Amino acid sequence: MALPERREYGPFVAIGFRILIALSCVAITAVVVYLERDGYRDVDGKVNSLLDAFYYATVTLSTTGYGDITPITDAARLTNILLITPLRFLFLIVLVGTTIEVLTERSRQQFRYSRWRKRVKKHTVVIGYGTKGRSAVSALLDQGYPADRIVVVDLDGANIKVATGDGCVGVIGDARREEVLRQAAMSSADKVVVATDRDDTSVLVTLTARRLAPHATIVAAAREEQNIAVLKQGGADVVIPTAESAGRLLGLSIIAPNAGELMEDLLEPVAGLQIAEREVRPEDVGLSPARLTAQGEIVLTVIRNGVHHRFDSGGVKVFQPGDRIVVIRGTGIESPPEEDGGAGAERRRDRNTA
Repeated sequence: MALPERREYGPFVAIGFRILIALSCVAITAVVVYLERDGYRDVDGKVNSLLDAFYYATVTLSTTGYGDITPITDAARLTNILLITPLRFLFLIVLVGTTIEVLTERSRQQFRYSRWRKRVKKHTVVIGYGTKGRSAVSALLDQGYPADRIVVVDLDGANIKVATGDGCVGVIGDARREEVLRQAAMSSADKVVVATDRDDTSVLVTLTARRLAPHATIVAAAREEQNIAVLKQGGADVVIPTAESAGRLLGLSIIAPNAGELMEDLLEPVAGLQIAEREVRPEDVGLSPARLTAQGEIVLTVIRNGVHHRFDSGGVKVFQPGDRIVVIRGTGIESPPEEDGGAGAERRRDRNTA
């Protein structure tokens, strides 16, 4: 599992920096010994070459200490005490510190993961971080959803790296396996997005997710329209036919370019328009849907007691407490934070009642 974090430099830079420090310690020691070579003695005589100096530096700093080259003068011994011994400590710290840092990093990640598991609840799990998964996460972030409450599950480590770079929590593994979804804390998830590249994989993931999270809202993508019914039978609340939807939008853009542009604006919240769902506020109770239009929100649907009343049905004259509405509004209009997932909660109540 990978939690989001910020790094100032990558692992290769860190390793290269440590190697540079170790080589610098060897080079400094070798130069000092060569300059004071008259104060050292080899078993065959005095130290008289740069190779002998590097050999002494290597065996000394690594604490191997064969004893074939030794300092014999007071100046050389003082140099060993004041300079070479600190360099030896630095050399060992660099070598041992890499291992300690790895162990510390693992312990820190385990601690962060345990702390995350204890406090995470009502989060969103996104299965697959390809084009569809990334677009789904972008839509959540555009709506103000916290990135640290999004868990991405994907087999590709590169995709998980991108997800954690976006601030999400990443889990590497096959989402068809129950233990992988448990790592994503599926049982406490509130929303699940199934955005895999294969419909058969999506069906298996949806079945497993529904068993682990019976009260979660599950939204799945289907490449083929004939698989929509299978996904809904497997537990998906909403199924989006990606190929057919894209084809219809293409056809609409050809026949009615302005309408196609409007749909694109709705799909891209940063463009100026967005579709949102919210609960009726106390100040909205008693107002008609037309009154909200003057306030910058066009009401498309009113959900009352689990029943959808479209704007053209005329079934809702005024808003009542507990109503939920689906509106089109500008991106500058913010919605109040809500506790639960709106239509998903209504669908869950209907499913539990049934």
